[in-house]
Amino acid sequence: MRTQVGVVGAGPAGLMLSHLLHLQGIESVVIDKRTREDIEQTIKAGILEHGTVDLMRQTGLGDRLARDGAEHQGIYLPFNGRSHRIDLAGLTGGKTVTVYAQHEVLIDLIARRLADGGQLMFGVDDVSAEDITGDSPTIRFTDADGARQVLDCDFIAGCDGSRTYTRFLIPEETVRKDYFHQYPFAWFGILAEAPPSSDELIYARHERGFALISTRSPTVQRLYFQCDPADSVDNWSDDRIWAELHARVDGEDATVKDGRIFQKAILHFRSLVVEPMQYGRLYLAGDAAHTVPPTGAKGMNLAIADVVVLSRALVDHYRSGSTGLLAAYTDTALRRVWRAQHFSYWMTSMLHRFPDANDFGLRRQVAELETVTGTVGGSTYVAENYVGLPFS
Repeated sequence: MRTQVGVVGAGPAGLMLSHLLHLQGIESVVIDKRTREDIEQTIKAGILEHGTVDLMRQTGLGDRLARDGAEHQGIYLPFNGRSHRIDLAGLTGGKTVTVYAQHEVLIDLIARRLADGGQLMFGVDDVSAEDITGDSPTIRFTDADGARQVLDCDFIAGCDGSRTYTRFLIPEETVRKDYFHQYPFAWFGILAEAPPSSDELIYARHERGFALISTRSPTVQRLYFQCDPADSVDNWSDDRIWAELHARVDGEDATVKDGRIFQKAILHFRSLVVEPMQYGRLYLAGDAAHTVPPTGAKGMNLAIADVVVLSRALVDHYRSGSTGLLAAYTDTALRRVWRAQHFSYWMTSMLHRFPDANDFGLRRQVAELETVTGTVGGSTYVAENYVGLPFS
């Protein structure tokens, strides 16, 4: 097979890149080890920045988003028994976020690529890439029918998520540097059949630990609370889970509403940035290049921002023959990535209880939250970063 851009990974980065390239007349083939059903049925959170929503609407992906997405104009930051609202829209000139799960975005992207005649190959195995520093790199893999395939292309996009293969094609000792931070806590997450506990997301700081109240639909809610990374879901009965959430969240403006819990999981998280995000004719995007803690709601949005930059660079190359934007891809993408890393790390540090926290640290956290919620400058910083920076 032959194509212009070979895309490894059918997640948000890979599928959106293929979609954006198609709109500009550039061919691509997308491969993924997972089946289509696995990709579409793996439930993941999704808070879309203002720019991500605009991009989906402008590129023909907005129908279900308009129908099923829940626009939020603010978030709540309760602490010390009182609730404080950050007015996202009021502080950013009308910008908002939209709650729309990641798997729904993937369903939309897959359907659109197939409707447009896109080549998506699911359930592949034994993926390898060769000659990425040459003029014509090759991707080799076994397709879902067991046949060995060779895909020749001009460029390879490594969009294969945090369990990436393509990241390690960049030599670590001579080229690649990984910036890594592990957090000393995890999130216990549940999906529950229950009515919404709030009209907007709640990011609660409590002496017992952080809690997040989010909405998936009018009847399904996603709730998290901070836990020990070594904990087990087997230690938590439904009654104990609801008691913990009530203790951390209930207050003057919100009361957690119970329901039937149908999914439990413990989510470990870390921060990671890979530099550079390119090597030869290989370009990394999304979780293959960086991961963030979920506190700032940046993961999927960063993946989309990466491929906006990469698609523009590829379009410029095919139209003008220039390699300037491609050469600048890492520097351009990393400016947003590192700002998102800072925001996510800062939000995480401000809202969570650290295992080694002393009285000074706990009082300092409260003072920080009072500054954020009690000053226009502090609230504006949260709002501008939460709704998302403009695409580079």
